[in-house]
Amino acid sequence: MLDLAIRGGTLIDGSGAPRRTADVGIADGRIVSVGHIDGAARRVIDANGLWVTPGWVDVHTHYDGQVTWDALLTPSCWHGVTTVVMGNCGVGFAPVRPGTHDYLIKLMEGVEDIPGTALAEGIDWTWESFPEYLDAIARKPHAIDVGAQVPHGALRFYVMGERGADHEAVPTAEEIAEMARLVREGVLAGAFGFTTSRTKNHRTSDGRFTPSLTAGADELLGISRGLGEAGRGVFEVVTDHLLEDREWDLLRDMVRASGGRPLSVSLVQHDARPEGWRDQLRQLAESNAAGLPLRGQVASRAIGIVLGLEATVNPFLTHPSYAKIAALPLAERVARMRDPEVRRAILAEEPSPGMRMLAARFDRLFPLGDPPNYEPEASDSVEARARARGTTPQALAYDLLLEDDGHALLYRPFLNYADGNLEAIRQMLQDPYTVPGLGDAGAHCGLICDGSFPTYLLQHWGLARSRGERLPIEQLVRSQTHDTARLVGLDDRGTIGPGMKADVNLIEPDALGLRPPRIVHDLPAGGKRLLQRATGYETTIQSGVVTFIRGESTGELPGTLLRGPQPAPARA
Repeated sequence: MLDLAIRGGTLIDGSGAPRRTADVGIADGRIVSVGHIDGAARRVIDANGLWVTPGWVDVHTHYDGQVTWDALLTPSCWHGVTTVVMGNCGVGFAPVRPGTHDYLIKLMEGVEDIPGTALAEGIDWTWESFPEYLDAIARKPHAIDVGAQVPHGALRFYVMGERGADHEAVPTAEEIAEMARLVREGVLAGAFGFTTSRTKNHRTSDGRFTPSLTAGADELLGISRGLGEAGRGVFEVVTDHLLEDREWDLLRDMVRASGGRPLSVSLVQHDARPEGWRDQLRQLAESNAAGLPLRGQVASRAIGIVLGLEATVNPFLTHPSYAKIAALPLAERVARMRDPEVRRAILAEEPSPGMRMLAARFDRLFPLGDPPNYEPEASDSVEARARARGTTPQALAYDLLLEDDGHALLYRPFLNYADGNLEAIRQMLQDPYTVPGLGDAGAHCGLICDGSFPTYLLQHWGLARSRGERLPIEQLVRSQTHDTARLVGLDDRGTIGPGMKADVNLIEPDALGLRPPRIVHDLPAGGKRLLQRATGYETTIQSGVVTFIRGESTGELPGTLLRGPQPAPARA
């Protein structure tokens, strides 16, 4: 007898094949039959009118601390995600020596905007080595499956101590060998691979650059050889230097040194060189033609920040008159800001130079709205709207922030929006050597809310886009399931077929969408974060168990720690 039968749904199976009407039979956490099912089942779900898809696989998250205290792993669980991989961008919490926890907290707080107080209170630090960290995760039940990677920042600080955060220090040959050994040890214990950051955007909360920023070729190639000795695992890299041929040469050398382990790198469109992404796709194609498995991770929308009176940043944050009231509770602050004298004082002042670049480019600042609009036109900008109303952009931004009793949000895209639309992303997503990623779920608590990328990928690109071409639903489902799973060696999931893991979404397409982000204070120590809910997920199934119905947890926690790549089942 089947444990679960899903009957009459529109199957989009993750292979890219055309959708079709089919039943899906599940037993013992696996899919056992697809087609017409006659047999009995302990539970039957009528999926008429619903899409039946594999669960989403999100390979770029930052749940490294949250995984120790949050069984559900919100917000990913609300967006149809059934597998997450964390430890990206070279930041994480293992290995760690006793007494050095504070540095890793500052690194994560600075790079990923996760409140340090929440990390300090929420993490129990019952480990030192990376294998011990995996064991600690495995002891806790979760609603979804979790994989981890060895982060370069923590690794370097563990081996080199304070020298690891000193960008004039160079590791000795012995220290490089020890880093390589620890990566090999971590991967053999179940890590999915090794990650590193080479971007100046990543700093600790006290302003220091991430430890891996200036790591040299000897260090990176030595670590790569350690990964190769493990015989499995992947690289994930974020770097400022993809417009330089020598950076691509280094990435290719890392793959060669590892014996051909796959590597993925973040791809974005920059305002300074808006066509540079085309060169990056060319580099990917040439690498793969040479037998080197490089992939690009692409965001499904512009990478930007959310601004508001509750968020980390707003356009008036550095105005002296605003600073005087910034610490007040929101309701009191809103009341003060509505006072005409306070309004005049704040609007008469200038932002700091840094804030002017970050948040006061009113031609690139947009009301986010409900439903949120992540592909706004130039006429939607605060500057254009102010001009049409005969007021100043500063005054309009001020008034917009006070809407919804101060809960309103503004949106400032930075990357992937050089042309004022998402056309570059559409083309990047279609490239055969890219996968969707970079959502950073679990991170950027007060600035960004991109853990919703998997929902946006399907809803915007497949159903709702009005400013250009859409993409085929079957292609989008495959990219967020089969392709992301294969990127990290998960061959047991990502498609719906006999023998595959029974991670399934039932989606009402007409209802699929995003709610506006909201600030909540649900982190340890009362820490705040932006959270974004989705609509349209009728049912999410993890390992054959119903875990969420219309976004609400059933209380079931069948998720597990994934220890490295998972082979395809014999019957798949």
